[in-house]
Amino acid sequence: MKFGIHSLLFSETFLEKDLPRLDQFKKMGFDAVEIIPFDPEGFPASKVKQAAAGLGLEINMGYGMPGDKNIISPDPAARKNGVAFSKRLLDLAAEADAKVFGGVIYCGWGYLTGKMRTENEWSWGVESYREIAAYAQQIAPDLILGIEPVNRFESHFINTAGDAVRFIRAVGLPNVKVHLDTFHMIREEDSFAGAISATGSDIGYIHACENQRGVPGRGQIPWRDFFQALQAVGYDGCVTIESFDPHMEKIAKLCCIWRQLADSPEQLATEGLAWLKKVRKEIENK
Repeated sequence: MKFGIHSLLFSETFLEKDLPRLDQFKKMGFDAVEIIPFDPEGFPASKVKQAAAGLGLEINMGYGMPGDKNIISPDPAARKNGVAFSKRLLDLAAEADAKVFGGVIYCGWGYLTGKMRTENEWSWGVESYREIAAYAQQIAPDLILGIEPVNRFESHFINTAGDAVRFIRAVGLPNVKVHLDTFHMIREEDSFAGAISATGSDIGYIHACENQRGVPGRGQIPWRDFFQALQAVGYDGCVTIESFDPHMEKIAKLCCIWRQLADSPEQLATEGLAWLKKVRKEIENK
């Protein structure tokens, strides 16, 4: 199993000036880093690939799709824009040699209609994402596309692991997997172990977050049950700590981070990593 850190804990986007962060993350003990290219035109994909390769660091990428690029929108133009923009992001992921591209990549992040998901939305999403996934197969055959279920306050479309499994099976391409996130799971799943067991080999990526987005180990996430369930299904991929800094106005507003979650981003990252490794080792040694 590899452990990653989310770059948004340290920087609101990722430009050439942020490349030294990769060395910082490696020195902290991480095996991987997830990057969100909020500024696609400024994202130094080839330089990220080169720097990460030199450090022996794995790159993952993610995104939250904007409303005008929403592939479940009733507006055909928005769906078309969403497919085109997704392909652009996949080009960057391929150029950076990313292993995973995940997140809210299947609908507009924060898009809420005020009612339950409709059959039309499901059909639009499946049809559009099948085209996106087929494109990914062509340019980066080994890239995992991670469909992340998120809580009811961020989307009405895919809230549970079961929703995500049904979606990826409807898309029907092997590069589309489920991206679990403990922050969302504690709000939407009946059981961590049950959700992980039911998802099984369809798990492609994981975000490790406390229930309040703080330091893993200081909140209510049942980490021992979580790692025990992952061991039972044979998941040995990447587990990435995801949190955000309230001093970054844009991301703090998007993710509703209104208080300091640790003394520093470095403390949250290193203390969280130590906790996750400790719990995993306990489970392995049982």
